[in-house]
Amino acid sequence: MLLRAGLPHLRRRAAALPFSLAPRRLSSDPPPGIEWTDTVDYLDETGEVLSSAPGARPAVPGADPTILSGSSAHPLPRPAAAARLAALALRLRSGPSLSAALSALPSPPDSALLLLAANSLPASDPVPLLSLVAWARNQPWFVPSDDLSSLVAARLPPSTHFSDILSLFDDALAHPDPATFPKTLNTVVSALATHGLLEPAFYCFKRLRDAGFRGLGTPTCNALLSLLLTRGLAFKAFEVLDEMSVCGYALDKGTYELAVPALARAGRIDASRKLFDEMRQRDGVRPASPAVYSTMVDVLAKSGRLDAAMGMYREMVAVGHRVSTAVSTAMVEGLVKAGKLGAGMELWEEMRRGGLRPSFGLYTMVVEANARSGRLDVAAKLFGDMEKSGFFPTPATYACLVEMHASAGQVDIAMRMYHSMANAGTRPGLSTFTALLTMLANKRLLDLAAKVLLEMKASGFPIEVTASDLLMIYIKDGSTELALKWLRFMGSAGIRTNNFIIRQLFESCMKMGLYDSARPLLETYVGAAAKVDMILYTSILAHLVRCQDEDSERAIMNILSVSRHKAHDFMCGLFTGPEQRKKPVLSFVREFFQGIDYENEESAARYFVNVLLNYLVLMGQMNRARCVWKVAYENKLFPKAIVFDQHIAWSLDIRNLSVGAALIAAVHTLHRFRKRMLYYGVVPRRIKLVTGPTLKMVVAQVLASLESPFEVSKVVLRAPGDSVLEWFKKPIVQQFLLNEIPSKSDVLMHKLNVMFPSSAPEVRSLSLPRSLGMPR
Repeated sequence: MLLRAGLPHLRRRAAALPFSLAPRRLSSDPPPGIEWTDTVDYLDETGEVLSSAPGARPAVPGADPTILSGSSAHPLPRPAAAARLAALALRLRSGPSLSAALSALPSPPDSALLLLAANSLPASDPVPLLSLVAWARNQPWFVPSDDLSSLVAARLPPSTHFSDILSLFDDALAHPDPATFPKTLNTVVSALATHGLLEPAFYCFKRLRDAGFRGLGTPTCNALLSLLLTRGLAFKAFEVLDEMSVCGYALDKGTYELAVPALARAGRIDASRKLFDEMRQRDGVRPASPAVYSTMVDVLAKSGRLDAAMGMYREMVAVGHRVSTAVSTAMVEGLVKAGKLGAGMELWEEMRRGGLRPSFGLYTMVVEANARSGRLDVAAKLFGDMEKSGFFPTPATYACLVEMHASAGQVDIAMRMYHSMANAGTRPGLSTFTALLTMLANKRLLDLAAKVLLEMKASGFPIEVTASDLLMIYIKDGSTELALKWLRFMGSAGIRTNNFIIRQLFESCMKMGLYDSARPLLETYVGAAAKVDMILYTSILAHLVRCQDEDSERAIMNILSVSRHKAHDFMCGLFTGPEQRKKPVLSFVREFFQGIDYENEESAARYFVNVLLNYLVLMGQMNRARCVWKVAYENKLFPKAIVFDQHIAWSLDIRNLSVGAALIAAVHTLHRFRKRMLYYGVVPRRIKLVTGPTLKMVVAQVLASLESPFEVSKVVLRAPGDSVLEWFKKPIVQQFLLNEIPSKSDVLMHKLNVMFPSSAPEVRSLSLPRSLGMPR
């Protein structure tokens, strides 16, 4: 096309042409209201005038015939005009030169042509597009459109043109009707979320939500959900999900794939199951992917919903998904941890038949679970399979097997596993050593236990407590000889034990009659600054009372002297004469009992009195025994033994006394009753001696030899007061009550050695009396 204006010579040549050769008018009539400014001539290729028209106006591409094809005029095609715009933008790119070139175009483009030109620009270089749109925005003919804004937003990379994208978003949202820009708003949010710009993307989402915009698409929401879940912000993702539900957005497969696992992992299991059920019922969405099934099975199993997890597991298999090792592991772990080992092992076997290779963690858990449940044969087999599969057992697995076999008493397997553990370079833990040593102690394999204990010491563990525990096992088991042998080993290895265990072993030796071994133990106990209390001393004295052998008596007496207890000094002074004591027996006894701390030792003092009175009666020291009873009663060690109920009944309660104490209490109390009745003339209706079933016959035999009026019932000896008064007047009774009992009376003494209280003294000393430490 050749376009020229204001050429007179060409116009003159055209006027000289004949009418038949005059060119046709090709331009359209001028629009009304446009004033012509010049004459325009349209020429052909040879320069001949084809047509002329007054004035000049911009040509409209696609509407005005401005292109010649041969002798025919055609409008300028819109793609060509768009290509010309694009070419200018690509050549000049940006700046004043581009603006000037675009402004000098003979015909201004419209918005549709601008969109066509923008689409033809390359997507890899956004600068020409931005320059073209920036120029257009300043033109009076420009009308914002959603298509152009969304195209620009899609072409701009957020990493380098972040501010331009936000400007597009602000312009679209600031429009009087933002709903007319849905593609632009969706493109901006999606681009920001896709490129990982979390804060701007969620900011834009919140602005749209606050503005009441309902045009976000499901892909845009999915991109935002994916970004939030990737960053671990599940609670923010749930806000997006709730907004989708409120706005009624249709959920697609991608939404379900994101939301169901996220809800399950966040602990919202019921919501995830509801969404999962909805997903299964929708066509085009089901079935769920293996990842969704795996997550649901894992979460349900770990939350303890094993029935639902198993149903989901079976459904996963039914729809044709291959079950992964992680899913099978989660199911087996859930069943085993819930105590359903049988069901877990069935699933294990099914897993193995399906060709899945168990993981190291699953092997470890199954082996330990079977071992702890007592299925040691299965655990050993699985342990062997684990080693054949190339897995190296953990120290915890070794320890579990060793400890469980040790607890079951399987010495050979436990020791073999222990040596295998050591050969593998795994260091046994404290619990493993303890279980192994306890088993060896219970099996009385002392030499092997000593070897393992030394290995434990070489591993850096403290062994004093463990060695003392093993010593206590021998003591409680009654294996006193083994306990002494173990104590000697501890001494040779430089291992010390505590005074409590020394005391227990000493009492065990006393019980077994090993007095020669008991004395060094007591010397060790005293030498370690431990205090021999009254209970321990009394228990030794009780052994002396029971002793029948002279050599043993001498050994026990030596043990009593080793104790260094103040009661022993009292015993020695009690059996000496008044010349050595320099005071009467009663004063001596009172002095000793005044030095007792009754607030802390009341029960122990009561026990001492019972045993001491047994010993004094057996030794024939009735006067000394009566002094001890008198002082003990004065100090209220037996406050409820004697009861005077005016003229109705007098009673003596000796149920809780030893045999010797009961006899002495009966003699002494009857003597007091005699003095009241004869000297003061007070005679009760009846007198009772409450003996209980144990002491009933002992006291009854003693009184029957004196022709007493007491009648024997189940647990009480009773007699009328008048009859007892007459009985007190007999000389033999007076002589008996005045402590003139014959020292060799068969009636009293021949059975005392076998009629002591049933509670053994060593049992008393092992556990403190219940009332010890209670106030008087």
